[in-house]
Amino acid sequence: MNVIEIVREQFALAHAHERGRSAGLIAHDGVLRQTVVALLEGGVLSEHNAPHAASLFCLKGRIRITGSDPVEIAEGELAVLTHEPHGVEALADSAFLLTTVTSVPENVKEES
Repeated sequence: MNVIEIVREQFALAHAHERGRSAGLIAHDGVLRQTVVALLEGGVLSEHNAPHAASLFCLKGRIRITGSDPVEIAEGELAVLTHEPHGVEALADSAFLLTTVTSVPENVKEES
């Protein structure tokens, strides 16, 4: 799998989409999901709830993660998402790798 090529494909799809965005699931193994998301400058993913665990790795451009503790990340930077509702804004044409854990097995307890 060539992630650079997937980014190019997602940008092409984002340019064709009326909202300037596209996403493609590239890995799915049990509760783990990895998705490449492309957002054109000014594009927004509105506020939504966070999964059990998630991170954003900026592959290209610059994005703002909105919510209770906003942060901006640029190409090559990683942000671990809090468990608070958040959104994403593209400050430039951007692509990022979203890694999520969608559930936690019942036999695993969260640390206090």
